[in-house]
Amino acid sequence: QVQMVQSGGGLVQAGGSLRLSCVVSGSFFIINAMGWYRQAPGKQRELVAGITSGGRTNYADSVKGRFTISRDNAKNTVYLQMNSLKPEDTAVYYCNADLVLDGKWSRGNYWGQGTQVTVSS
Repeated sequence: QVQMVQSGGGLVQAGGSLRLSCVVSGSFFIINAMGWYRQAPGKQRELVAGITSGGRTNYADSVKGRFTISRDNAKNTVYLQMNSLKPEDTAVYYCNADLVLDGKWSRGNYWGQGTQVTVSS
């Protein structure tokens, strides 16, 4: 059983900052790539930022230079630091992780519960 629990988010004015966290717990062997996605009303879920197990990152063009993804492997946690927030960043944010579940290299992909980020103008 794997759980991914998110924290952070909320309401902030444009130009402000927020930090999201996501902790992975339960029965697994290795955490591979982790990432943050978002879904705005009426839109498809989109990748915001990703980070490999080695720390290599990638970002959506819309957040480059404003958002930073990081991970603490000792704490099984991924973070998303969001600065210079804009109203168009308003969405439900989801963390995602690709896991190796056991010594047989069974894999699974898991999602956090989602957290609302609202940026007011």
